[in-house]
Amino acid sequence: MRYLVVGIGGFIGANARYLIGGWVQERWGPSFPYGTLAVNVSGCFLLGAFATLALRLTWSDHWRLFVAIGFVGAYTTFSTFEYETLRLIAEGARLRAAAANVLVSVVAGLIAAYIGVVAARLILRGRL
Repeated sequence: MRYLVVGIGGFIGANARYLIGGWVQERWGPSFPYGTLAVNVSGCFLLGAFATLALRLTWSDHWRLFVAIGFVGAYTTFSTFEYETLRLIAEGARLRAAAANVLVSVVAGLIAAYIGVVAARLILRGRL
């Protein structure tokens, strides 16, 4: 049953990544991997919020597997982030863009995860 729960979450997360990442990339253009950045940063927020809520509330392991491992695991994409950074480096003069991709992805991801944790704590206290 656990594999099925993770698989269903992964199916939904992968499709959400495809739709949202593609939509963002179409809007902002091909000069920078904006779609991957958007899904990874929003995924950091989601995981920060969900993990905080899951620790405090009595949710079943199936919900944790579905959301954290399945959905968020498939929604975010470290390998694509790495590949797109290498692609920017391979383009020669795009070293600044590659460095910006790494810096923005890591810093924005940490900030988004922190905001997710804070938002979840406020929800738990009834302030949000």
